Amino acid sequence: MNYVTFPAGRELDFTAIGRLCIDLNANEINRPMEQTSTFTKYVGGSPANITIGMSRLGLKTAFIGKIADDQMGRFIQEYLTRNGIETGNIVTDKTGAVTGLAFTEIKSPTDCSILMYRDNVADLKLTPSEVNEQTIARSKMLLISGTALAQSPSREAVFQALAYAKKQGAVIAFDLDYRPYTWTSKEETAVYYNLAAEKCDIILGTREEFDMMERFEHNPEHSDQVTASKWFDHSAQIVIIKHGKDGSIAYTKDGASHRAKTFPAKVVKTFGAGDSYAAGFLYGIMQGWTLERSMEYGSAAACIVISSHSCSDAMPTAAQVDDYIERCNRGEITV
Repeated sequence: MNYVTFPAGRELDFTAIGRLCIDLNANEINRPMEQTSTFTKYVGGSPANITIGMSRLGLKTAFIGKIADDQMGRFIQEYLTRNGIETGNIVTDKTGAVTGLAFTEIKSPTDCSILMYRDNVADLKLTPSEVNEQTIARSKMLLISGTALAQSPSREAVFQALAYAKKQGAVIAFDLDYRPYTWTSKEETAVYYNLAAEKCDIILGTREEFDMMERFEHNPEHSDQVTASKWFDHSAQIVIIKHGKDGSIAYTKDGASHRAKTFPAKVVKTFGAGDSYAAGFLYGIMQGWTLERSMEYGSAAACIVISSHSCSDAMPTAAQVDDYIERCNRGEITV
């Protein structure tokens, strides 16, 4: 059963808006940041990673965002272009804003953290007038993420993009991507997340992220069913609530819940899992697959990424995901 219908005849399969930054991943793993001396540079930012993932899977993609007028900004734009992502609606900041940096700490496969530098960053300077309606009109799907809602004028740019997507009939996906250090308060976060989520067809987030959104709701048992049902009163057709190692559950407007098997992984680090899962899942939905198959595809893509040092560079191709699933099914990959 297809829970969402994508507009036909669009040049672009997928467009995302939001955070473009640099990930500096620790080379010396299994030790704290204080003892780490060298890092490897990658393009980062959740919507950027998802777009890279979609492009690697063979879809035609574009990005709407803003980069700093510096070496890091040019590195980002060149990387996206090399990966087949249309960058015509990526604007270069002229105010002196900088590129956001994320230093990753890999103490162990399960103990990872991120040290973020997000003051005066270019991606949060995107204005509503810089969002090109035609980019969205050419797209089957628009993805937004929570980080871009944290400050003005990026916040307003996202809502302008949502308005264009509604007008043009694009399917809208919302990757919650909650980063508390970019927000002024939990109350502010909950208000703007809820306003954005009301307009979205597909919502993906962790149980903790949905709990944050329910700050003004009554859901003391943290019930997934209660959480999902709220959004079906608005635009949502699919709500995915992720429970870490316990897997994910997809809820649909017809009252059904869907689970899919997960796959083993030789974990190097935990970050990047959500981005690769989103890319794999949304790719499956766009192929017209069942929710279960799409979720399995997302799970396999996530396993590949968390088994690697990078996030963006490790986003797999369709052939790599298919091979991983086959190897797992044959018992060749175990924890």
